[in-house]
Amino acid sequence: MRALHGNRTARRMPKADIEALAEFRYCLRRFLRFSEELTRAHGMTPLQYQLLLQIKGFPGRSWATVGELAERLQAKHHGVVALISRCEALEWVARRASPTDRRRVEVTLTSKGEARLDRLARLHRRELASVRDSLNPPVVA
Repeated sequence: MRALHGNRTARRMPKADIEALAEFRYCLRRFLRFSEELTRAHGMTPLQYQLLLQIKGFPGRSWATVGELAERLQAKHHGVVALISRCEALEWVARRASPTDRRRVEVTLTSKGEARLDRLARLHRRELASVRDSLNPPVVA
């Protein structure tokens, strides 16, 4: 079972590997759709939820810089600045100049943002457990 690509021969991926990738993408899409619908039902866009989640979930601290958030959201710097501004107007996040480097802006959650994130994160955690179960079916001997 070989396919020719140019002058070299390549082995095709086993069907079981393709099925595993397809199942993973299906579960991932199901989870993302769940998240999109849930966040909108709670008066928030999916991207706003992602921003709050990435701020609170940033490794080792409770704030993140705009550049770090752009990387974690896989978005352009100026788009993240606009997103932060919208969330700041809703009183979900706050910006402050870094006490150690005045050129750096640290973005933190407000208590209002924390409350919204906590409520949605709990609902997401339950759905994630369901996705995890479908990706790791029990082994029957």
